[in-house]
Amino acid sequence: MPYVEVLAPQAPIQRKAALARSVTDGLMSAFGVTADTVTLYFLTIAPDDYAHAGTTGAGDAGQRILLKVHAFRRSEAERRAAAIALTRSVCSAYGVPGDDVAVYFLDRDRSEVSHDSKLASD
Repeated sequence: MPYVEVLAPQAPIQRKAALARSVTDGLMSAFGVTADTVTLYFLTIAPDDYAHAGTTGAGDAGQRILLKVHAFRRSEAERRAAAIALTRSVCSAYGVPGDDVAVYFLDRDRSEVSHDSKLASD
């Protein structure tokens, strides 16, 4: 943990690889974790599976990209550093402006996470 869900348009594997490295580096720096704890899931959102302001399809404004970060609770300063690093990573990999990127932190208590059937709080 942390696990990151990337909801974004289809992208070439090279872009996803660059984003994976950059997001991993950003979370390592912001959260003080090691690379082996960071996992990304790329969830491709096709233009016809997207709507904004009541209009379907990406349209001229483009498609917003959402990152959901599942992690143990961090300080506001750590989340701020992560938000900056992740937003920059997405902007670079996908060529979008920062206002098209949202990062949501879904903090978890250690008792709410299990790996290999053991709670992280055990």
